[in-house]
Amino acid sequence: MTRDELTLLVDYHYWARDRIIEAITRLSPEQYTREVVSSFRSVRDTVVHTYAAEWVWYQRWQGESPTALIPGDRFADVESLRRAWIDLEHQIRAHLVSRGEADLSAVIEYRLLNGTPGATPFWQMLQHVVNHGSYHRGQVTTLLRQLGATPPESMDLITFYRLR
Repeated sequence: MTRDELTLLVDYHYWARDRIIEAITRLSPEQYTREVVSSFRSVRDTVVHTYAAEWVWYQRWQGESPTALIPGDRFADVESLRRAWIDLEHQIRAHLVSRGEADLSAVIEYRLLNGTPGATPFWQMLQHVVNHGSYHRGQVTTLLRQLGATPPESMDLITFYRLR
């Protein structure tokens, strides 16, 4: 993949993130943390997991291999999560810009959270971050409906392309 193609995917990822964040800001604190049946215990835990996994991948690009995800209760409210995620977005965008075109295919060695060694080209890691975010945004949309809350506006990739 080229830097332009990766940048477009990153643009989509954060556009969709902003739509999900906007939707969850309308939740009451009780709804944000209410236990629901899903992959994670609550809307908060699902969105924090998405952020935390993105943070882990960024750390791997920096030569670090975290051994645990950030716990959901670190972000008591949506606004604290939004601020942290915007900071991470700036770091990820700067990292992408700093990589030369040939460096996008560089294989990065790291360890999974359980210590198992891994090695993946950078562009595949970044593509995974976007795909992983899409997966969990879909879950949050379902959770919002289960809570009786208004779901986000469309986060489909084609909607993003049409609006651009």
